[in-house]
Amino acid sequence: MPRTAANKATTTKAPARAPRRAPAKASSNNVLNILKEDHKKVDKMFEQYEKMKDKADDSDKQMLVERACAELTMHTRIEEEIFYPALRGAIKDMDLLDEAQVEHATAKNLIQELQSMHPGDELYDAKFTVLGEYVRHHVEEEEKEIFPQAKKAKVDLAGMGEEVRQRKEELRMELGIMEEMPEMAAKPKASAAKRKTVH
Repeated sequence: MPRTAANKATTTKAPARAPRRAPAKASSNNVLNILKEDHKKVDKMFEQYEKMKDKADDSDKQMLVERACAELTMHTRIEEEIFYPALRGAIKDMDLLDEAQVEHATAKNLIQELQSMHPGDELYDAKFTVLGEYVRHHVEEEEKEIFPQAKKAKVDLAGMGEEVRQRKEELRMELGIMEEMPEMAAKPKASAAKRKTVH
């Protein structure tokens, strides 16, 4: 009989636990996870550029740089419009947010320079490489220093995540960013095949 009572207690508590699990599922889509996804996506673009920069034609290189710059522009705007303002006053170290915004300004300058250049221009590869190094440094500080403080702060990370997702959709439309980027690795081979058939 005690087992039956225990089973009833477990059955009675199970529905009460379900609402507690729902926020955990929502937390997998919280703002920190969305921003981390963005970080990974852009990092892959920098890696891809390093592999292709000496092999690919200029149009492929430019397409990848334009896509990375658009993704970074969208990401920085989201952080500056939603994430950083929500953390102001909620985390202890305001200097981290100030430094992050200064880092954004420097990245934006490099992005503007790249947007006015072409792959054949002097320092094009170097500027994109330096942008990658700069972004990686920024991401490391953000994920190791700002994100842990955001987790401890009394801010609605899940609610902010939803706000970020909506804003991203608006910015995708505004900036003309496709959801997924086509693979570049296969394109140079196709171009080479076309050149062979033409000759």
